[in-house]
Amino acid sequence: MAPMLAMGGIILAAVNAVLLAVLGAVWVRNYRQFRSGMVLGLVVFSGALLVENVVAVYFFFHSMHMFYASDPFVGSVVFVMRGLEFVAVGLLAAVTVR
Repeated sequence: MAPMLAMGGIILAAVNAVLLAVLGAVWVRNYRQFRSGMVLGLVVFSGALLVENVVAVYFFFHSMHMFYASDPFVGSVVFVMRGLEFVAVGLLAAVTVR
């Protein structure tokens, strides 16, 4: 069960990365048009979270897989945290595209 939860967390990290890339693209376009400090902050925010999610996926497949698979609690925590991030980024995406 724990490896399945860890894999689910990594799938969520990949989905989060895609959503953040889309959000970043929208915010970069908006920043070019409006030159607002708030929008620039959103660009930096999406970039930082995008890098974090891509690094998480990379390390899962290259070295952390053993760590995640060896402890059921860690797999559960990874899944829950990625799920919360997905909800937050998903709501932010819905508001942004609206």
